Amino acid sequence: MDQRLEALLKLLDLERLEVNLFRGQSRDIGSPQVYGGQVLGQALKAAYATVEADRVAHSLHAYFLKRGDFNAPIVYFVDRSRDGHSFSSRRVTAIQHGEQIFTMAASFQQPQAGVEHQIEMPAAPDPDTLPDLGLQASRMLQQLPEKMRQFYAHVHPFEFRMSDPIDPAHPRNAEPKQLIWIRAIEALPDDDVLHRCLFAYVSDFHLLGTAVRPHVQAFLRGRLMLASIDHAMWFHRPVRVDQWLLCAMDSPSASGSRGFARCSIFTRDGRLVGSTAQEGLLRQIEAPAS
Repeated sequence: MDQRLEALLKLLDLERLEVNLFRGQSRDIGSPQVYGGQVLGQALKAAYATVEADRVAHSLHAYFLKRGDFNAPIVYFVDRSRDGHSFSSRRVTAIQHGEQIFTMAASFQQPQAGVEHQIEMPAAPDPDTLPDLGLQASRMLQQLPEKMRQFYAHVHPFEFRMSDPIDPAHPRNAEPKQLIWIRAIEALPDDDVLHRCLFAYVSDFHLLGTAVRPHVQAFLRGRLMLASIDHAMWFHRPVRVDQWLLCAMDSPSASGSRGFARCSIFTRDGRLVGSTAQEGLLRQIEAPAS
């Protein structure tokens, strides 16, 4: 297996310290703090370790309370809130340096048949016709702001192919919408829990960036501060992250120094497998006095 993917799977392999207590390692992916998707994926994996094997995660709602330190491990405490006839509820608290940095509520369900419907997948270019976003940005690292340079210099275990990317060398404000294909760089084991945890991990990429698109010039000049505040996710159908997934994102609103974004995730053949929503800090930074 590719070393990047192998390292990511190891990151999700938590150490059990006690019945409801787990420890996960952290990793620097070029962001100034622990990547939020890492905490989401690890928290979901910890919750999964406390539910019956026949129940699958169908939703989670999380808050990022404090920036995580990627130089230190994170401890996850799972509260077994309820185990019902077909649903189980869990609350997970992530602790680092003696303080809560993250909380999450997750719900699990015993799979059941029922009525079905879904929205149509939007028209999108085929992923094989689009350049890899990471490779494209890495070719112009020296033209990127320092914060973005660190992020793109790190080689990620996922491919991202965007239909309308913004050129950091010639930035332009754009509509708060984007279509991005994502896929793990290599085939993964047939493990539904693993794929759902990786789905949570990768769902945090580019979501808040959708709210930044109308203000990208200010962001690239260092005039906007970004940070995730919360993250919600719904798993509608089984998913494989080693196959192309289309993320149809939009940001209906930004106000009060907060930006809101949402995303519908489709398989290549049009099945809606998940939805995400996030609100993040979009705080203006005053220009320094001359």
